[in-house]
Amino acid sequence: MVLFYHAEQCLMNYPRIWLNELMRLAGEIKSTACYMFEYRNNAGINTLFDAFYWTIVTLATVGFGDITPQTAGGRWVTIFLILASLGVLSFFTSILIAAFSEKMLSIRESRTYAALEHFDNFIIICGFGRVGQEIARHLHEEQNRFVVIDKSPEKVALAKLRGYLAIENDASNNAVLLNAGICRGASVILCITGDDVVNVYITLTSRHLNKGLRIISRANRHDNVNKLYQAGANQVIRPFEIAGMLAAEFVGQPVAFEAISGILQSQSDIVMESVLVSEKSPLEDQNIGQLDLGQRKLTLLGVISANPIHLKHKNKYQVNQQHFYFNPAEQFILRHGDILVLLGRKFGIDHFRDQVERRRLFARKPA
Repeated sequence: MVLFYHAEQCLMNYPRIWLNELMRLAGEIKSTACYMFEYRNNAGINTLFDAFYWTIVTLATVGFGDITPQTAGGRWVTIFLILASLGVLSFFTSILIAAFSEKMLSIRESRTYAALEHFDNFIIICGFGRVGQEIARHLHEEQNRFVVIDKSPEKVALAKLRGYLAIENDASNNAVLLNAGICRGASVILCITGDDVVNVYITLTSRHLNKGLRIISRANRHDNVNKLYQAGANQVIRPFEIAGMLAAEFVGQPVAFEAISGILQSQSDIVMESVLVSEKSPLEDQNIGQLDLGQRKLTLLGVISANPIHLKHKNKYQVNQQHFYFNPAEQFILRHGDILVLLGRKFGIDHFRDQVERRRLFARKPA
């Protein structure tokens, strides 16, 4: 797709390049060479102007015909007519190529829309910058269905080169989102462009078109978070603030940095998973310090809870009707329904989850 795009651009500019470069370089060379070889051979080329005229007629493929101008004025008129006709021809050629390229873009979008009609429960990614590319890569690896919408031809070509469905258009446009299936099969839309204003517009449009759609929006500035929630976002992510909090909270903790680094570098054995504190779980009524996560080579990223008893703790961020308590203190007491968000190697988290479940089942057995 990238090669096709560049070839298309070259075709659109070809008439101008042909006139400006080919006529200039080839004309100068052929005029000079023709004069040097023919001016003494009685071929009708006695001056540099004669050689220049002959070159223009030859390059334009006009031919010499039965009637040829003999005076300098007549030849100048002939040269002007030739160049003017070439200019008109080039102009109409560029119009045809531009129309053809627009039609090809429309055909490609129609094929994408037709493919989306057969999808259910897919994801719409609005914006294919650094964040969008990482999200698309993970979704592709997990074999999730999604479509990318971006206004940049280069980014859309990159998405198609990687094998993703992509649409080159404005995601804040109602018609674009409707054709992309926002009311037909989409379950989640990600508004993750680099511009907060654009993200607000896409969020407003998406919520207006589909009241039950899950919308995740990106905020680059803290003062735009509330605007995105008011526009209808279910969750708002702040990538730069999250990166800063991780660096500040986990400095000096090598296990945490190992886990985070492993996730960023796509190491297969480093994961981030959740563990539910279920009813009668051995984790219930225990504080964070009693879990011995450090000895298990696990790191607690945070706790998701709807229990109002936790509201006194700091570093809390609202997530729908719950709160996410980032890096809670050791005195944080777990309650029924809380969710632990753990970082570590997959087998370590699986082993911890199995141990918790075994202890819960053993405690439920009658004496």
